Amino acid sequence: MNLTGVELRRVALPLVAPFRTSFGTQTRRDVLLLRVVTDGAEGWGECVAMADPLYSEEYVDGAVDVLRRFLVPRLAAAGSFAATDVAPLLSGFHGHRMAKAALELAVLDAELRAEGRPLARELGAVRDRVPCGVSVGIMASVPELLDAVGGYLDAGYVRIKLKIEPGWDVEPVRAVRERFGDDVLLQVDANTAYTLADARHLARLDPFDLLLIEQPLPEDDVLGHAALAKQIRTPVCLDESITSARGAAAAITLGACSVVNIKPGRVGGYLEARRIHDLCVAHGVPVWCGGMLETGIGRAANVALAALPGFVLPGDTSASDRYYRTDVTEPFVLDEGHLAVPTGPGIGVTPRDDELAAVTTWSEWLPL
Repeated sequence: MNLTGVELRRVALPLVAPFRTSFGTQTRRDVLLLRVVTDGAEGWGECVAMADPLYSEEYVDGAVDVLRRFLVPRLAAAGSFAATDVAPLLSGFHGHRMAKAALELAVLDAELRAEGRPLARELGAVRDRVPCGVSVGIMASVPELLDAVGGYLDAGYVRIKLKIEPGWDVEPVRAVRERFGDDVLLQVDANTAYTLADARHLARLDPFDLLLIEQPLPEDDVLGHAALAKQIRTPVCLDESITSARGAAAAITLGACSVVNIKPGRVGGYLEARRIHDLCVAHGVPVWCGGMLETGIGRAANVALAALPGFVLPGDTSASDRYYRTDVTEPFVLDEGHLAVPTGPGIGVTPRDDELAAVTTWSEWLPL
């Protein structure tokens, strides 16, 4: 295909409730969406970078700049290309995986729409619905946390993930276990908030039979995670540390993790995410799909990815109303703890013009 133009569009979506993690509190999402127009069809992508460089070094303003000045012009200069060519074509530019992932997804969506093929089938999905977990932020009090967890369980979510940080870890987990019992699938996510010196403290989580502890140490401390894994019984899962299939292979070989969270934006795209999935399956390492508070565009692609066979743990592919009162696409609705995998061409959803216009704060058309 050949690019004829790319639209960059920022939308502002207020969250239904503040979402607090160890690196900050979000009350709204400043989301960068991409619309790629080719000579065959148009496609949509979503950049998961946050407004500020807190989760990673990427941020929305930076993504806009690198897309406008470097990534889009590089694809335009390539002439005719396929979606599988996007990552190689952009490989000369270091980093910026979230921006690259958004551009690759938009191109992939356009290509598949032109050919009438669903993304799920293209990636190798084996399920038509995926089980959904929910991520619960740090709360002001334990009673508030218990109310929130109870509401999510009543809604049908099949797994609970608690965000933790020093001072908010053992007691909240204990309270959830005591209130809701041992049958609830429960895991925790530290978002790099601890150091290896906290190993004895983190071992206090072992009696609660957690599915995993996600990214307890800094992202560049893979050896520290390997040492921690030997000191606690709770399985260690890596998130921020995994940025490529090669990095995942190294972490697995070193014993730094026994579970992997795959976030397509973090690893540079859905095709690289599939490679990580295949690698983990070959090594017997379970994977699950992480989330970045995506709109329906990113959520549709995540649900398609989560339908692959190696995704044996419920992901953070929550329903639209977990975060937003109104989504930019038709909302994803929880059905007995599951979301349906889109079956239409490409990602299987398109933005609703009225909803998109209502939340758009800026747009720019890049003619090619």
